[in-house]
This record gives sequence, C-alpha cells and structure tokens, in this order.
Amino acid sequence: MKKNIKFFLSLLIVFNVVLISEAEAVDLEAGEQIFSANCSACHAGGNNAIMPDKTLKKDALSDNEMNSVNAITNQVRNGKNAMPAFGGKLADEDIENVANYVLNQSEKGW
Repeated sequence: MKKNIKFFLSLLIVFNVVLISEAEAVDLEAGEQIFSANCSACHAGGNNAIMPDKTLKKDALSDNEMNSVNAITNQVRNGKNAMPAFGGKLADEDIENVANYVLNQSEKGW
C-alpha cells in the first residue's frame, strides 16, 4: 500500500512539473506576441530607442533594479519617464507575460 501511495505521489509530482513547464512556454509565447505588438517600436532587440542606456539587457536591468517580474510588471503597468503606462491598455495577465518574456530574453542575451 505504501509503495502504491509513493508511486502515485511521484506521478503527481512529475505531472505537475510537466504542466508547469508547458504553462511557462505558453506564457513566453504570449509575452513575445505582446512585446512585438506593444514594445518593439522602442525596445527592438532589447534596446531602448528613447533612452539608450536603459536597455532591456541583463546588465542594464540589474543596474536599474528592473531584474524581476514585479519590477518590470510595475513599470509596464504604470509607466515612468518617457515610457507610457500600459495598465489601461493591457490585461494584467498580458503584462505579466511580457515581463516574463523580457526577463527570459535578457537571460538569453536577446
């Protein structure tokens, strides 16, 4: 009986890991689409056409304390300086997806 319970718990854990991984991939795809439609005009390739030193590259995000989903989500939602707020334009889920996409791309080096 204990072996069966351990087996089923193991299956459940594996199943959850697979589902979470698939969900993350979908979020990144959605984030890429949102980025292309709303952000790439100023941030193509992780650059910044308006403020060239504030790119979406890993080092710049870190230097500007923008290297977390929360920080990027806040920036996208509320805007700051030359960046407009997208809180009224994009759904919360879309903003979170694009934040995850930006972080992922910064890790990859755009």
